[in-house]
Amino acid sequence: MTDIEIGRAKRARRAYAFDDIAIVPSRRTRDPQDVSVTWTIDAFTFEIPVLAAPMDSVVSPETAIAIGKLGGLGVLDLEGVWTRYENPEPLLKEIRALKVGAATKRMQEIYAEPIKPELVTARLAQIRAAGVPVAGALSPQRTQELYKTVVDAGVDMFVIRGTTVSAEHVSKSVEPLNLKKFIYELDVPVIVGGAATYTAALHLMRTGAAGVLVGFGGGAAATTRASLGIHAPMATAVADVAGARRDYLDESGGRYVHVIADGGLGTSGDIVKAISVVAVSLKKGSTLARATDAPGGGWHWGSESHHPELPRGNRVEVGSIATLEQILFGPSTVADGRVNLIGALRRSMATTGYSDLKEFQRVEVVVAPYHQA
Repeated sequence: MTDIEIGRAKRARRAYAFDDIAIVPSRRTRDPQDVSVTWTIDAFTFEIPVLAAPMDSVVSPETAIAIGKLGGLGVLDLEGVWTRYENPEPLLKEIRALKVGAATKRMQEIYAEPIKPELVTARLAQIRAAGVPVAGALSPQRTQELYKTVVDAGVDMFVIRGTTVSAEHVSKSVEPLNLKKFIYELDVPVIVGGAATYTAALHLMRTGAAGVLVGFGGGAAATTRASLGIHAPMATAVADVAGARRDYLDESGGRYVHVIADGGLGTSGDIVKAISVVAVSLKKGSTLARATDAPGGGWHWGSESHHPELPRGNRVEVGSIATLEQILFGPSTVADGRVNLIGALRRSMATTGYSDLKEFQRVEVVVAPYHQA
């Protein structure tokens, strides 16, 4: 790819967001009902390629159960209010009602409450009792401390998620998490991220991760670009990580690692384009936070929003537009790509003539920058 000269001392590579690309129909079309959107990772098959993001505004034990019954996977944030408070509902109500200028400080106070291992066990047990797959997420900093509690509680999928997760974290003050050793010793598939470059993703794949989350700083509530200057246009990031997956497949003798887009997925069109550039599943935050039955009640925030030293996110109002089931499967009463996400994905695949997700990754993509007036 041709570099662009920023100045005499620096060159940069051109990168693309989902808004910069579009897919092109082929010679064949299909009936949308004949299209499969199932997704398989390790021993688990899901009817839809959707992971609900581990954010308190998106996933509670109840919504994790609901998403599981709808065919996706709800990932519970094991560092959220659900594992800090026996009854977090009054705190969620308070967060929703906070004035803009006071929100960050008060959220820092709320999330300063210690995590209680017994609540980790109880929340995961609640999800398991409903008969759906169980997934929990920890940051790399908390994984060493709590992973035994999580595994003993019986998770089916373990997610290690941070703004940036690397296989080569260096620290002079604390013992870093050895991802390769950690993943090797676990009996459950591990998904790690975020990563947004070929090299970082390849190193994570070599740790034995079953999936890599792609993206950082691109979510609706994140301010990572403003606070740290870090940003990864998602179309290029997903394609780069998919390139690492392709090379790792050869290097490892056939071990397939899932590429999971995490961020920049505001509409059903973004979902379609993420899969077209070789993601195979998608982690949804703000889109699902708009559900009337989401715990955020029309507000959305992530763990970066209440960091005790350097918050890198905001609590944002996203509104409530439809039930969780309607957002995923319709029917839709709006034409902006926020409702009936799976229906839109099926129709796009059918319009371009592809029958399943992996086959759809061969669809033709063009660079077509779009700037809405």
